Amino acid sequence: MLTAVSPAPTETAPPPRSAPRRRATVGVAAAAGLLLAAVVLSVAVGTRWIDPATVWHVLWHPDGSQESAIVHDVRIPRTLLAVAVGAALGLAGAVMQALTRNPLAEPGLLGVNTGAATGVVVAIAFVGTNSLGGYVWFAFAGAGLLSVAVFVLGGAGRVPTPDRLVLAGVAVDAVLSMLIWTVLMTRPDSFLRYRHWDVGSLTDRGYDVLGQVAPFLVLGIAAALLLGRGLNALALGDDAAKAVGARPGRIRLAGMVVVTLLCGAVTAAVGPIAFLGLAVPFAARLLVGADNRAILAMSMLIGPGIFVIADVLGRVVVAPSELQVGIVTAVIGGPVFIALCRRRRVGVL
Repeated sequence: MLTAVSPAPTETAPPPRSAPRRRATVGVAAAAGLLLAAVVLSVAVGTRWIDPATVWHVLWHPDGSQESAIVHDVRIPRTLLAVAVGAALGLAGAVMQALTRNPLAEPGLLGVNTGAATGVVVAIAFVGTNSLGGYVWFAFAGAGLLSVAVFVLGGAGRVPTPDRLVLAGVAVDAVLSMLIWTVLMTRPDSFLRYRHWDVGSLTDRGYDVLGQVAPFLVLGIAAALLLGRGLNALALGDDAAKAVGARPGRIRLAGMVVVTLLCGAVTAAVGPIAFLGLAVPFAARLLVGADNRAILAMSMLIGPGIFVIADVLGRVVVAPSELQVGIVTAVIGGPVFIALCRRRRVGVL
């Protein structure tokens, strides 16, 4: 009697990694490589040429020379601040776009930059503050107060929605901008000092400035990374978010606090910076998809790399002078962002 013999089991190869996952892996590697290269260039390159061998030597063996002072007292703290600023603006932009469900939103819509500018104008025109250390606290206070005002006005007795928050931010921004320039035009001496801050710059920012804003940046970055799950729930809509146990009002409030912490500290330290908060999350979304947890992590890698590279370009393009980093980001931001928009249709998140 013959019996059927079943074929011997064969090993099956594991399924290949999906294209989105491979793309995300390549994106993470590229962003990390860009950041590493940017940091190396930032320490090695400046308006004053120093031989690479000398830079390497004084980096590990400070000898009190002028070259050693430039590397340790100027370039390293400037690079660290640039990395922190890039990470903060990238994360703030990602949170802002998730809160408003608009891929073209940016932190300035909440009036953070205008609030910081108002604080600086008050410090210069009415308090007589001349030091950058003094500007930091006034700018941060202005950003925080204005964000609270926008959140209150955006709610107006109801639950704040993305549309109401944006409209409130635009309205308050317009009013305060008019008041700022009214004060500046009637006080020419204040205008001269304000314009150096308003252009956005890393010049003359050392460990003192970094130390003043570091606690706010660390807290804001940690809180932003923890918001990923809540932002994913918010993307489903308020009703669906409530159905899965999320609380949209609390998520929006937490997001507002995070944006205020990050953008307030950054704007206070280096002035308003265009482009990063808008385009970095957009680029991250192209690489890792719609998961806000992955977008936040990728934005924290892409932002510093781009910002540090922009700072290095500003040092060498018009050397031995220097082009402020806020100008560089504005110049390169437009074409890059248009190219990103052309790669994929822009829609509602």
